[in-house]
Amino acid sequence: MVFASLEFLTVFFPLFLLVYAVSAPRWRNAVILLFSWAFYGWWSPQHVWVLVGPSVLCWLVGLGLGYLPDGRRRKGLLIATLIVLVGALAFFKYINLIVESLIAPWWSPVDRGWTWERVILPIGISFIVLQSISYVVDVYRRDVPVERDFVAYAAYQSMFSQLIAGPIVRYSHVEKELHRRPFDVVHVGEGLRIFIIGLAMKVIVADTLAPVVDLCFSLPRPSAADAWLGALTYGLQLFFDFAGYSVMAVGMGQMLGFKFPQNFDFPYVARSIQEFWRRWHMTLGSWLRDYLYIPLGGGRGSAVRVSLNLMLVMMISGLWHGADSVNFFLWGVMHGAAMVIQRAMGASESSPRLSRPLAWSLTIAFVLTAWIIFRAPDLASAWRMYQGQWGVNGWTLSDEVLALWRPVHGVTLAIAVVAATWPWWAARVRRLRLVAPSRVVGFWDVLWPAGLLVLSVGLLASRGATPFLYFQF
Repeated sequence: MVFASLEFLTVFFPLFLLVYAVSAPRWRNAVILLFSWAFYGWWSPQHVWVLVGPSVLCWLVGLGLGYLPDGRRRKGLLIATLIVLVGALAFFKYINLIVESLIAPWWSPVDRGWTWERVILPIGISFIVLQSISYVVDVYRRDVPVERDFVAYAAYQSMFSQLIAGPIVRYSHVEKELHRRPFDVVHVGEGLRIFIIGLAMKVIVADTLAPVVDLCFSLPRPSAADAWLGALTYGLQLFFDFAGYSVMAVGMGQMLGFKFPQNFDFPYVARSIQEFWRRWHMTLGSWLRDYLYIPLGGGRGSAVRVSLNLMLVMMISGLWHGADSVNFFLWGVMHGAAMVIQRAMGASESSPRLSRPLAWSLTIAFVLTAWIIFRAPDLASAWRMYQGQWGVNGWTLSDEVLALWRPVHGVTLAIAVVAATWPWWAARVRRLRLVAPSRVVGFWDVLWPAGLLVLSVGLLASRGATPFLYFQF
């Protein structure tokens, strides 16, 4: 079950809101916890332990870290916990790749009467582990108090509204709201409006562009137009799919009285790779900064040391994304190398060293090019797309793409480009002083979310639900 499905919109979430509303405030964390376990169990009942296990472990470890004085035992408890969490994540994400790429070619299990059954990657495990690590590390550093109420902690750890694909919510973000938060018409109304925006981003934009992306990346000999169109549409599909999920999560949190952090800030207006990563998947970027980059030394030390820190962090980011392919690792290497090169050139957001249009053009061209290896199923497919970008197979759109292309794709692509670069357009609108009367604005603020909701539900009824892209990570 996904947020952008009729089952969730018409059954699960309305039922949850009803039970949540009639429950006494002291029982609402329990309601969140039980519905979160049910939400996860809807996908795979045998994997509910992926939620329950880390919740019990990290709650108990938090109590232990709060009880023990500073010293070797306390540090040892933290290290052991991190080994368990990282080890579980590494096993599920990489065991298939290790067995099929490194073991199977040298040792034929079939000949010995044994075959390898691929391990299923539990959805959301990457986000669950990162959230768990942030809590135990923050408690160890004494940056946050120990949560002694298991139900409150488990509700935080398992909250279905942002469980599967973020944003990565740290305990410090919701510490106070876990014990006292508002639940009223104002918060529900504002949260619902935000939720509808995220739903429209996913259903109207991302899912409409998906067939074009799939076709462009499946062509055996893509032309330059095919390859660049595929890169552009995928970059927009991924943004509106992932950002849409994050916006829906923020909206649901708002309904319940939680204030989740924003996960995106118009990354496609960035004029450097550093700025792109300050705007893209911001909760992951801040997590990597606080729990990996800074402990490694951050920007302190020699230029070589800082460059190594940047490369290591971005390579780990790529590995975190990748479960079945080296493509993700190479994608992380590409971004790490770009950041190192820009840092060596002295480029920054305040001093890009290039004119703003040129800096933006080069940044977006690099990001779209890197998305190819991120999206391609293997290196051979990525190489075909890169060859296509350079015109090896011609320059015009192929017959297959022309046969698929419909006016709705063009309209959606235009809307996506404008929405993804909205700060530029908003600045121009403000210069024109286009201000509507407050009564009209108030009516419009109610009308357009209702229209988006009707259109999104209609498209869901005709197409069916499509999983979010980041569920695979």
